[in-house]
Amino acid sequence: MFFVFYVCVFTQMCISLLKEDMAAHVGPSRTPQEVMEHYVTMYIHGNLGKACIPDSIPNRVTDHTCPSGGPLSPSLTTPLPPLDISLAEQQQLGYMPLRDDYEIEYDQDAEKLISGLSVNYDDEDVEIELKRAHVDMYVRKLRERQRRKNIARDYNLVPGFLGRDKKDKEKEKKITKEEKEQRVRLRALCQFMAHREFEEFFENMHKERVLRAKVRELQRYRRNGIARLEESAEYEAARHKREKRKENKNVVASKRGIKEESKDGEFATIENLTGFELLSDREKVLCNSLNLSPTRYLTVKTIIIKDHLQKRQGIPAKSRLPGYLDKVLKKRILTFLTESGWISRDAS
Repeated sequence: MFFVFYVCVFTQMCISLLKEDMAAHVGPSRTPQEVMEHYVTMYIHGNLGKACIPDSIPNRVTDHTCPSGGPLSPSLTTPLPPLDISLAEQQQLGYMPLRDDYEIEYDQDAEKLISGLSVNYDDEDVEIELKRAHVDMYVRKLRERQRRKNIARDYNLVPGFLGRDKKDKEKEKKITKEEKEQRVRLRALCQFMAHREFEEFFENMHKERVLRAKVRELQRYRRNGIARLEESAEYEAARHKREKRKENKNVVASKRGIKEESKDGEFATIENLTGFELLSDREKVLCNSLNLSPTRYLTVKTIIIKDHLQKRQGIPAKSRLPGYLDKVLKKRILTFLTESGWISRDAS
């Protein structure tokens, strides 16, 4: 620092002495400042200077530092201004505003890389390089931590987490389900793009999708022989009527299907039992109402009809009805068989 200061002072002294020597050589008619201005104007900025001094001077030092905002830019580790949140919200987030840190940071154990390092006078070159590598790893982790903080600050993730932006979202236009899904799919790009760039990118994609849909619509018009936009209104009205008729047909068909399913589900308790397919529709209703299995009903029916035929032939027959058949069930079955014409009324 002091060396640079002395160099600057020495340079100024040399320039002053040079001006005084030139003024003494010219004579008392010119001051040192006038002599200096004449020299610069005529010999440096004049034709002689343009011919001798090149426009681009080679061997100049090139600035190789990373641009601001780059992956290794020093600006990434620059702390941001503290968040404007209340004390309760700070406690909820574990946020320390004076340090712009959180109780739990990204890569919480990053400090362990350098916490045990120390520089000793007897360290070998390999050990020194190893310690430098640890420091470099730690600095990279700090930059990544700060980069994530910058992303959270740019996209207003903290107010969103605290629920502050709900009112703003309500004022904005409603987002469709497709746009929400599209934003979720593109969320990974947020770490590579600023919030403004991401919104512009999303809007451009939305415009592209709208234009593609419009192109497909115009192509459909062309395939259907529509060459002017005035004719498209009539075509759309006719298409809407066709779709309405199809929708009504589908509704009617679905209602029919529901009725058929309800009929099939009416005998759900006995339809999987043996002998169900041998019953008529009325017999299915009877068995379902009596909670009687098809095989038991068929057994009782066979016995009753056989006894009835033997009585008509004059053959004495003893009642051999099973024990699970009580008087109520017997009466219901006899009444049903009589009404169906299986046996005569005098037998019942």
